Amino acid sequence: ITKMTLTILNKKEKQEIENKLNEQFGVQEIKGEIIMKGKEKLFLFSGSFTNEEIKKLERMVVIERIGVYFGKIDEHTDKIRLSIEGSQILKNQIKKNVFELEEKDLEQWMKGYELLIKTGKKDFLIIKYKNDFLGTGKASEEKIGNFIPKNRRLKEKN
Repeated sequence: ITKMTLTILNKKEKQEIENKLNEQFGVQEIKGEIIMKGKEKLFLFSGSFTNEEIKKLERMVVIERIGVYFGKIDEHTDKIRLSIEGSQILKNQIKKNVFELEEKDLEQWMKGYELLIKTGKKDFLIIKYKNDFLGTGKASEEKIGNFIPKNRRLKEKN
């Protein structure tokens, strides 16, 4: 079994993530530690373990995750795609690339469907309905792609 190690980002690495989030969504700062699993998954940790305690624990047991999964670095664009929780944690700072859903599109989005909407952008967009932040979509020429995991989607009525 290959074990993906957790990397606690140092100040410079954390600043790089904050800069990307600022450029993409207007986010100013992230409170807490950013922990990376593998080369792409980002977790936000605001607990009381020190970096040394985490490393010591990791030597004893496999740590699947620590903190809240808040985003992923896209391997193709090097941009950050926020998770549903990531968009909610940072909602007070998110100022740009927000797409407001209309009520008619809400159910389709929550069921995991892409939306055939032209936004004029080709980028990650934070999807919002009224005051609720619903994660990130990927806008292309013709549509907004959906990343809601299958196990979190609204179920179809039979």
